[in-house]
Amino acid sequence: MKFIWFSLVMNLKNPVTEEHYTASDKIENIIKQAVLAEKLGFDGYGIGERHGAPFLSSSPPLLLSAIAARTSRIRLLTAVTVLSVLDPVRVAEDYATLDHLSGGRLEMIIGKGNDPRHYPLFGITEEEQWDSMEERYELLRRLWREEDVTWNGQYRPPLHGVTTQPRPLQKPIPIWHGSASSTRSTELAARYGEPIFSSNSFHPQAKYKDLIDHYRERLAYYGHDPRKAVVGAGAGSLYIANTAEEAIKRYRPYYDAFQATAAAQHNQSPFISLEDNVARGPSLIGSPEQIVEKIVNYQAAFGHQVLSLSVDGLSEAEQREQMERFASDIAPVLRKEVPSWVWEEQGKGMPV
Repeated sequence: MKFIWFSLVMNLKNPVTEEHYTASDKIENIIKQAVLAEKLGFDGYGIGERHGAPFLSSSPPLLLSAIAARTSRIRLLTAVTVLSVLDPVRVAEDYATLDHLSGGRLEMIIGKGNDPRHYPLFGITEEEQWDSMEERYELLRRLWREEDVTWNGQYRPPLHGVTTQPRPLQKPIPIWHGSASSTRSTELAARYGEPIFSSNSFHPQAKYKDLIDHYRERLAYYGHDPRKAVVGAGAGSLYIANTAEEAIKRYRPYYDAFQATAAAQHNQSPFISLEDNVARGPSLIGSPEQIVEKIVNYQAAFGHQVLSLSVDGLSEAEQREQMERFASDIAPVLRKEVPSWVWEEQGKGMPV
């Protein structure tokens, strides 16, 4: 199994220390976190996209460019690029530039996004989100693979003989399809034979498994080998301690603070408490042995090769503690138990 860390750059007041970062300090904290991820031997680092408080992740390509300048090996991912509201020409240009700045380490995860606030900001309705994303992705795909593109659609002005610059360094830049709530994403990924990344954050395992199973079924329908499907998955929250009781006690203030945000309430999670989330949901809260057992259980259901983790919201000391404990106590066990061919060749992106 491969491991990436990701962040939505959530900047809440720390409920334990009462520390509150300035925007500049929080952004620097995220860059240091990515540097630490590379130092500890992890495989990638991702930045999500949100357009409103408490998140500072409105510009993933800029943050990832800064991370690219301070790292040399890890893959750099978006988690996700909210393509449903973005101009594909601008996306093609910005991320191709990032691909060069990173030496070809970029992997893009696309999605419609998980925050309804961004639709009015960018001039589409929530009802248009899926049609918008599909149209914009088909154009982005052409812009990165073709020159002299002529195109006409609903969500941006027509193009006539356009070749975006710079051309991507990787040919092609690997694309993953973020999957959280609808078969529209899994259908689009299957049509092109491209990988999916399950959010696996807010609901019981069965909901996400159904979407992953649908993806594999539709891969076969479109003539792709489902045995070669590439799947990534999130894991909710992470907090490692010597016992489950200690982990829950230490993590509870963070859980309560996040549950009070509008973003968490929008997700309408069915879990009634932290204990319920740990028992029935994807959160990795407990001893190393308990966390390994849960990850293996989810991997048996999903068949994923890449796992994303987050320490958003924790104090900087706890972020380091959690990343170091995962690197020493959990990652080695899972690397042995769960095979993964993703990113096997140094400097090569995920095969598509």
